[in-house]
Amino acid sequence: MPHPGTVRWKRRKKARPGGFPGLELCDLCAATFPEERAVRGYVADSSSVHPVNDWFDGLRLLTACGPEHLESLRAEYQRRPFVDEELWAAKMTRALTSGPPVLTLEQLACRTGLHEPEIRRAMAWRNARPRYDE
Repeated sequence: MPHPGTVRWKRRKKARPGGFPGLELCDLCAATFPEERAVRGYVADSSSVHPVNDWFDGLRLLTACGPEHLESLRAEYQRRPFVDEELWAAKMTRALTSGPPVLTLEQLACRTGLHEPEIRRAMAWRNARPRYDE
């Protein structure tokens, strides 16, 4: 029986350049398959923020080639802890890298919906992590 959050989405057919069919990629095995066979579902993930719609912050959309792979992915994400500070740091990054510049803590709070203590905890959490761009 599929998980309650499992969805088979049918997309409207759009003309693709060159007449190529739409393909999807399984998040587990990296197999490609026609988009109409995709099985999708959301999982809680504190590292995931939506580029423009904060309603989806903390949720990651998974795409799988079948229900078994989607369930394997769900199990993998269930083992991963949900860290509030990680989510808050990602919200701050989105606010700082899009739209007008944020100059004050109050502006950052307004743009992220976070309170000052949450912002400070997110900054401490981020500063404690290794940076890969150095």
